[in-house]
This record gives sequence, C-alpha cells and structure tokens, in this order.
Amino acid sequence: MSTTPNVQLTAWREAQGGTGWSRSQMANAVNRTPAGIAEGLVCDEERIRRWERGEVLWPHPPYRRALEELTGRSAEELGFLPPSRQRERRLVAARILPQDALRTEAELFSTMELARMADVSDIGPGTVEAIQEAVELLCRAYPTTPARLLRDRTKQRLSYVLGLLNGRLTLAQHREVLVQAGWLAALLGCLHYDLGEREHAEAARLGALQMGKQADHGELMAWAHEMAAWFALTEGRYEDVLEAAERGKAVAGTSSAMVQLTLQEAKAHARLRNRREAGAALEHGAALLAKLPTPRHPDHHFVFDSTKWIFYAATVYAWQGDDVRAEEHAREILTRHTRPDGSTNAPMRSSNAHLDLSLIYARRGDLDAAVEEALTAFGYERTTLPSLVYRGAEVDRILRERYRGERRAAEFHERLMTARRALTENRPELL
Repeated sequence: MSTTPNVQLTAWREAQGGTGWSRSQMANAVNRTPAGIAEGLVCDEERIRRWERGEVLWPHPPYRRALEELTGRSAEELGFLPPSRQRERRLVAARILPQDALRTEAELFSTMELARMADVSDIGPGTVEAIQEAVELLCRAYPTTPARLLRDRTKQRLSYVLGLLNGRLTLAQHREVLVQAGWLAALLGCLHYDLGEREHAEAARLGALQMGKQADHGELMAWAHEMAAWFALTEGRYEDVLEAAERGKAVAGTSSAMVQLTLQEAKAHARLRNRREAGAALEHGAALLAKLPTPRHPDHHFVFDSTKWIFYAATVYAWQGDDVRAEEHAREILTRHTRPDGSTNAPMRSSNAHLDLSLIYARRGDLDAAVEEALTAFGYERTTLPSLVYRGAEVDRILRERYRGERRAAEFHERLMTARRALTENRPELL
C-alpha cells in the first residue's frame, strides 16, 4: 500500500463529541452543512474512509466547502493537499529496508575505513558523510534485524566513532561525529531495552543525552528523553512518562521526537484514565506531524511517519476501552504492514496490533480469538521483550479472571511465563 494516511482528518473526527464521531456520523454532518444542502452532497462512510486512507488528496470543491463549514478549518489544515503540493506526499508508507541492510552498511564502513587509512589526516574527505550514511542504515535496519545482531554491530560502530573523537578534527567535524555517536548510543539503548538489558539501556540512553548536550543537538536530547518515557511506560510509571515527555518537548523543536513525545503522553494519559487529555494529545500529535516534511525513510527508527500515529492511536483507544476505534486502527496497521506473502515488514508494530486485538476479543468474551491474536503477537522473531511481557500480562489477567481453568487461557499463560522468564534471565532465545 503506497498511500499516506490523512491522520489530521482522522484525529479531528475522533475528537468530536467527547467519544468521537464514527465515519457515518461525520458523513451525515457533511451533508447537513449549508454547502452540503445547497449542492445536494451525498457523502457516505466510504468517502470518509477514502479521505482518511489518503486515497483522495484533494476533494472536489463542494466537499471542500462543506468540510470547511463543518470544521472551521481549511482543507489543508485538515491534511489534504492541493495539486501543487501533492508530490510531497509520495510516501512510501511502511517501506522497510531490505534484508541485506547490514551487508550494505558493512560494505560502506569497510570502504570508508580504507579511505581514511589512506589519508594522512585522521578524517579524510567524505568520512563524516560516510559515517552519517552508516548510522542511517543501522537505524533503518532496526525494525526487522534481530536485536542481538544489530546490538553487536551498533556497539562496534559506536566504539569506532568514539575513537575518532580523539583524533585531529575541525570543530565542525568534532560536533558532527559527536552527534553521530549520540545517535548510535540512542539506537544501542533501544536495542538493549528490546533484549531486556535494562541497566545497559539506561547507560546508553544517558550517553546519548550527554552527547546531545555537548553538541547542543535538541532532537538527539529529545529522543533520549523519549526513551526514558518509553521505559517508564512499560514499567507502569505513568507520571514519570509525562515528566520525561515534558523534558523532551522543551528541547525537541519541530521534529519527529516532538511528535513521538506527544504520543507517549497520550498513552500515559490513557493509562491514567485521563480520556480528555489523551484525546487532545492524539489530535495535537497529528497537527505536529503535519508540520514535518514527508520522510524519505519512514523505516528509520528515529523518524515519525503517519502510519506510526495510527499505531499509537490503536493502543490509546484499546487502553481506554474504545474497542471500535481500537480495532479499526489495529487492523489498519496490520493491513499497511503485511506483505503480499503474508509476512510483515514491521514485526514490532504488527505484534502490538495483535495484542490490541487480543485485548478487545478478551473483553468481548471471545476466548479463542483472544488467544489466537495473543499467540500471534508472541510469535514474531523481532520483538521488544519488555513491551511484549507488559502488554501480554494485561491480556493474561483478563483471560485468567474470565476463563480460569480453560485450556486455551492456560496455553497463553504458559507462553507468557516463558516470555517473562526470557526477560528476567536475559535469555530471549527461550521465545
């Protein structure tokens, strides 16, 4: 699927009336506007769906007028793009780097090192640019590469780049190499956390934060704070999530980090049962996202793309008990990330979407469907182990309360206990 979802329009619709409008309700409201009545518009649920999926970038004039009357916002403020700007939205929704990402990075790194060694200076021409490219490749490999493999490669590259800081560098080179080391430290922290290596993750996060401060790089510092918010969320420290998000937002500027921090706030508010604040954070995150350029590489771990907003919204709604919207968003994630052969190009997002669906089915009383979704979530090779255990425990509590003694509930409980053991003993291979 190559369309970019219009999350601004979705966020506006879902913020209406306290509990949000359905697509059908919004369509009816469009038809009842003065423009809708004068033009005899026949807007329906399918049209709203096509707008939100990004299949229509610029509605016909009568519909634009009706939308402006209904929302008080221009079509562009609602996420639509006039023909003159449509090339900006050539996103490649959910495009993930090919399997040979690490081989590409290794070849680049070897070439760069040979060129550096052949030069009399510590950093030869193009070395900084090559380091930037290598770091980008590693960050883009994050969604699909086994965490242990990528952790070890990232650690090697970080050691190398830190070594360059002791050589002869211009001030500009020193700052840029320091920034790239900071991104590697942030990536390493995420990988440590995925593997359940909590202390190492925190050490790497603090290293990234310190390097961001030394280089006066706001976005790098903001991502380090975002990591603190993420850790706190999976550990059930929801007030700490909000505090870390505020620290990050103070330095993030207009960046992907600002959007992700805002969406982490939405998750924390959902956990704290602050429904209004969670909804406001989702809508604000969509508005912030609209200010960012379309990402060239949405598979980059430190880039926020429109599909990621849907991913966050699905879990926020699931935690709020808004099962209709949660299911809609979770299924959208699975659709956008499923390859033609049925595999996924974003296993961590897909796993989380299956857990959202499992939670919904468990509440509905459909034991078999809940267990199937949960077991599917636990079946991906590339996972974030603390998040998997944290989300799985929520499903397990409901299943054990409602279906104690049922074979299928016990089957998932055993699977969760294995994952918890893998986490506490630092043995991901048990999965």
